[in-house]
Amino acid sequence: MSMNVGNASGDADVLVDINTTPLIDVMLVLLIMLIITIPIQTHAVKLNMPTGASTPPPVPPPVIRIDVDFDGTVLWNGEVVPDRPTLEAKLALAVAEPEQPEVHLRPNKLVKYEHVAMVMASAQRLGIKKLGVIGNEQFAN
Repeated sequence: MSMNVGNASGDADVLVDINTTPLIDVMLVLLIMLIITIPIQTHAVKLNMPTGASTPPPVPPPVIRIDVDFDGTVLWNGEVVPDRPTLEAKLALAVAEPEQPEVHLRPNKLVKYEHVAMVMASAQRLGIKKLGVIGNEQFAN
């Protein structure tokens, strides 16, 4: 009994695919060598920080509280300011002090922006250097 292996013409099928296993091995070795030779990158930011002891000011600066109510009424440390010239006169007196006070501006949630902008513009024009808007937690919602 005989068995017929191959095709009818008698030519053996030749495998013409390239053997990629050695190429993959060489590529892996090159990749490992590249990973080893790359320097480890540091993600630190180098800053030149000032040296020396900083001392807080001996006396905290005075604080002026300006509230702007929902209808545009301006309050200076709890007292109603009737008009803009009066507010600017008080701000001018604050600028003239030897140690300029901090101005804390607290607008109401419902006030129009034009009233708050008027107070900030007056303070800036007259030279107030320390102006802070406080009470921002009411605007979170």
